[in-house]
Amino acid sequence: MSGDTQALRKELKRFIVRRLRLEQADPDGIGDDASLVGAGLDLDSIDLLELIVGLEKEYGLKIADAAEGRRVLTSVRSLAEFVAGKRGSA
Repeated sequence: MSGDTQALRKELKRFIVRRLRLEQADPDGIGDDASLVGAGLDLDSIDLLELIVGLEKEYGLKIADAAEGRRVLTSVRSLAEFVAGKRGSA
């Protein structure tokens, strides 16, 4: 793991907590591979929509379709890989 990727995952954890106003959540307590939905952070569809809007505003990234959204919004790691890939192709 590169330091850049690790730093990006940490940044995204803080982004998720801040964007969704998860005051009770500690960004450092969110596992890189924890599910964003279900047993992990237990985000619902409104939370995921808010994350997508935030990614567009804060990072200038667009999720193309529902299939890409399901793949990208699986975990912090998958989200970080998406952001890093888009930054690299910019």
